[in-house]
Amino acid sequence: MNEAHARELLERERARIEESLVQLDNQGSLEGDDRLEPGDEDSEDLYQDEFDAGRREQLMNELAALERAEARLEAGTYGLSIESGEPIPDGRLEAVPTAERTVEEEERFRGR
Repeated sequence: MNEAHARELLERERARIEESLVQLDNQGSLEGDDRLEPGDEDSEDLYQDEFDAGRREQLMNELAALERAEARLEAGTYGLSIESGEPIPDGRLEAVPTAERTVEEEERFRGR
């Protein structure tokens, strides 16, 4: 994959992650809502707050992976597996711009 296209993919991924974080920040915590007391029956605010906290953690992990991918791009190693050094297929990078391993390596890594 050429560097300009890789940079474009990573810029789009950064914009997606940052926009998602802004949306979470704008929503704020719901559990302290004045309409219902925390834990009231039919109150789904606690669930939503916990869901949002999990989503924020996921987005922060994605942001860290993005920063690692940007560092690999600058170092000239973007598109190469961090495990084996083998090329990561362009199709995988199109789908997952922050991919660090080939599909097979990722399956082995996740299976640990």
